[in-house]
Amino acid sequence: MTTTTETHGVDPAPTPLALLLLGRQADPNSERGVECPGDLPPASDPDLVERARAAKAALGDRVFILGHHYQRDEVIEFADVTGDSFKLARDAAARPEAEYIVFCGVHFMAESADILTSDAQQVVLPDLAAGCSMADMATAEQVAECWDVLTEAGIADVTVPVSYMNSSADIKAFTGKHGGTICTSSNAKRALEWAFEQGQKVLFLPDQHLGRNTAVLEMGFSLDDCVLYNPHKPNGGLTAEQLRNARMILWRGHCSVHGRFSLDSVNEVRARIPGVTVLVHPECKHEVVTAADMVGSTEYIIKALDAAEPGSKWAIGTELNLVRRLAKAHPDKEIVFLDRTVCFCSTMNRIDLPHLVWALESLVDGRVPNVITVDPETEKYAKAALDRMLALP
Repeated sequence: MTTTTETHGVDPAPTPLALLLLGRQADPNSERGVECPGDLPPASDPDLVERARAAKAALGDRVFILGHHYQRDEVIEFADVTGDSFKLARDAAARPEAEYIVFCGVHFMAESADILTSDAQQVVLPDLAAGCSMADMATAEQVAECWDVLTEAGIADVTVPVSYMNSSADIKAFTGKHGGTICTSSNAKRALEWAFEQGQKVLFLPDQHLGRNTAVLEMGFSLDDCVLYNPHKPNGGLTAEQLRNARMILWRGHCSVHGRFSLDSVNEVRARIPGVTVLVHPECKHEVVTAADMVGSTEYIIKALDAAEPGSKWAIGTELNLVRRLAKAHPDKEIVFLDRTVCFCSTMNRIDLPHLVWALESLVDGRVPNVITVDPETEKYAKAALDRMLALP
């Protein structure tokens, strides 16, 4: 049966609760300082489209534009490659002839691209306000204090840090300096297996849900093996005994989009669409992941929909831009957004066509705007952590 995004509710209505939860009012657990747009703006001015085409053509091979899967369609149209954050950073490193890497994503992604590209290349982020609330939930000072707590508990020497790709360069550098590795949502299990070969415990930063879901659902750990370190409480809100008994020390961080999906979301979509397959990202809460039919990274979700049978029904628990794009790409399948009350990733949506045009035209005029540069010391240790991930079997 052929369906459209409108008839099957891929676009959720921006309820007052949703706007409250995603930062329009004073919710301390929401994205700080970020307003939810509620809906994407109207189609871009045709002049902007022509200006983007002209600027990109004028720059030619000197520019390489990266578009994260969660970007707006109007931006993806001009991307040379699309993908998740680490794939894009590696793609940039594989294009040494490009003087300018324009990263249409968020800040930590541009940092990773700067770490992996050559000194001759400059990484540009079209809007410096495009951050990541999850990455912001772990600062270098907080993590250093956490390590002091682990040291006082007598377990730092047997603890290996594993940091999710969705972290700042400072956190990646901390991880590298303390013998740890980076992981993506695709290889988190391999990274944890490696870490437990090096030590007895793992400090997992900054996404508690990916760490918990991987350890419990893929490695056979129990929920009791995991403790949650809260950087806003003395000693992380944990006793030394709790830290010594734990195998997974999870940082209290989360994705402000994936963290909004609930068990009610899953139950509601199953009642509304009989026979639906629920597919969610591992950044979702543990109860959501355990209630889903399938769990996987952004790339996994895309491949699963590509391989799905015509007429199959899917509810997808990930960022709405991607779900909309998948629904449009697969009109022979019924593809809906898992929850009606969660909007787009607000920070990712700060990169829009006006910002991209401004960045490209600045480059044409000989100005290099919003350059993302990681200092040499941070880059050295962050790259060590990334290299350990690349060396994983």
